[in-house]
Amino acid sequence: MNGQGLLSRRLIALVGILGLAFLVLPLLVVVPMSFSSAKALAFPPPGYSLRWYEAFFGDARWMEAMWISTTVAALSSVLALVLGGLAAYGLRRFTVRGQGTVEANFVAPLVVPAVIVAVALYLGFARIGLLGTYLGLVLAHTMLSVPLVIMVLGVAIRSFDIRLEQVSWSLGASWFRTVRSVVLPNLAPSVFAAWIFAFISSFDEVIVTNFIAGAYDTVPKRMFNELILEINPTITAVATLLIGFTMLALAAVAVMLHRAGRLKDTML
Repeated sequence: MNGQGLLSRRLIALVGILGLAFLVLPLLVVVPMSFSSAKALAFPPPGYSLRWYEAFFGDARWMEAMWISTTVAALSSVLALVLGGLAAYGLRRFTVRGQGTVEANFVAPLVVPAVIVAVALYLGFARIGLLGTYLGLVLAHTMLSVPLVIMVLGVAIRSFDIRLEQVSWSLGASWFRTVRSVVLPNLAPSVFAAWIFAFISSFDEVIVTNFIAGAYDTVPKRMFNELILEINPTITAVATLLIGFTMLALAAVAVMLHRAGRLKDTML
């Protein structure tokens, strides 16, 4: 049994390593190409230059797309954090009739194919005058980010000791003060992680954005349009910057969760 168990663990480790290599391999191509001195996409690069980064930061259209992506992601992630956090708390702390159905509705945007969600939002926003508006774009991204917040905070709230809240209530604190002074400080790492995931999800979204954004260009939408019209090497620089930002954000989440786990172990 011990030999079989060791073989199984090694096989799982091998599959994991191969899967990670498959995911990382494209990065080993895109990142060097973003520093290429060639006038077109070429791998390996004939030389190295920052020309494509200069082209990106020197193009007003790319800068406008970056601003729109950042502001939409910031607003939608905050809205998703508030709405998703309240929903996760209500689902974990109160008995709701048809709770399974309610939870399924909340996570539906993650399960339903993105193109179906995009078409539904297109038809719905067209009826209420939000199609092609900045507000409609923020609301659509909020709806897509809420399920991520619920999934992350739902697990954190389920593992949070409800007796701490009960003590606060017994001392006369209101529900709002209990959440603000007891729940949120203890769940701060999970709240930060949920916000980061919501922000990244919004920043990277392209399918729904293409349907409802109208004249508003986000970075992923502009990348998609650039690939349709021509293969512009500037895209490799944009992709490298997005990869770097995502890795830094996820690293920050991992560090915060690790520190929170160590602090919890120390207190126990």
